[in-house]
Amino acid sequence: MALPGYGPLVPQLHQLGAVIASIPCGPYRSGAKSIADLLRFSSDLRAQRRVVGDLARDADLIYVNGPRLLPAAALVSRGRIPILFHAHSHIEQGLAWRLASGSIRRSGATVIACSQSVLDNFRECTRAAAVIPNGVAEMPFRERNRISRIGVIGRISPEKGQAEFVRAAAALQAEFPCARFVVCGTPLFGDSTYDESVRALARGLPVDFLGWRDEIATVLSELDLLVVPSKQEGMGRVIIEAFSAGVPVVAFAVGGIPEVIREEETGFLVRERTSEALARRIGEIMSSDPDTIQRIVLNARRAWEHDYTLATYQNRIMQVIQCMGRREAAAQRAASVAENIRA
Repeated sequence: MALPGYGPLVPQLHQLGAVIASIPCGPYRSGAKSIADLLRFSSDLRAQRRVVGDLARDADLIYVNGPRLLPAAALVSRGRIPILFHAHSHIEQGLAWRLASGSIRRSGATVIACSQSVLDNFRECTRAAAVIPNGVAEMPFRERNRISRIGVIGRISPEKGQAEFVRAAAALQAEFPCARFVVCGTPLFGDSTYDESVRALARGLPVDFLGWRDEIATVLSELDLLVVPSKQEGMGRVIIEAFSAGVPVVAFAVGGIPEVIREEETGFLVRERTSEALARRIGEIMSSDPDTIQRIVLNARRAWEHDYTLATYQNRIMQVIQCMGRREAAAQRAASVAENIRA
């Protein structure tokens, strides 16, 4: 496995006896990329190709877990080694999209995506594709009798919508003076401008900034309502973590989120992507009958048990890999038969 850094995954891989290589992959700015990002990517690509090439010498399949490594994998594969590309999000930037789609076409990669919304991005460049929703480990479940602590969890960046969340908190303060609001996360890659603007908006409001937290289960256990105000979202892993933990969820109806949240069955959707609409919806939820909230929470927990467990996720991915293996074996047999006929 090629990894861009050292994290909790590395010791787990060591225990499995995996070969681990270091691969350069940024960091790059979130959102629109700068000239410096593009120059860094060009430099990284040469090294990435060497690392992937070394790992792929005896490989039967290359599993690519992000679009930044697709060009290097495609250059190494050259259509000879099957590639499985796992798409976790939409690719918004034009250059990034051209690189990713061109790499998929060049290599004939199979694409699996976390939602139909993400998969639709790649329909025109691949014939082999599947939707596999994210899966998460079980979270401690508890019932909520009232909603007073409301939070947003995720990387602090404009596309994640923390500013809209804080503006909604300001609008709700007069009607719900006992409510407290939580922002969990940090800006990545040193881009702190947006974080500073969000904190400025929150000045004087009952908003707590928790910073980075590894134990999301603990953060969720302290929330009564999770807000997902993303401007675009492939699926939203934290949503299904909340499903498992018994935390009701309200989210903007963007990307793959409506594929996960069924309105007033497993959660709440906000169609208009504004802080005003978000505040109205949160106010409605806080004023809802507790039995209604409990019904939705239990429905969401059952949805997690049926569709979004870690075991279900792993099994679905392994089925795709096994199918690719059978397809490749059949292609090799056909090529062997054709060669014998020519001989």
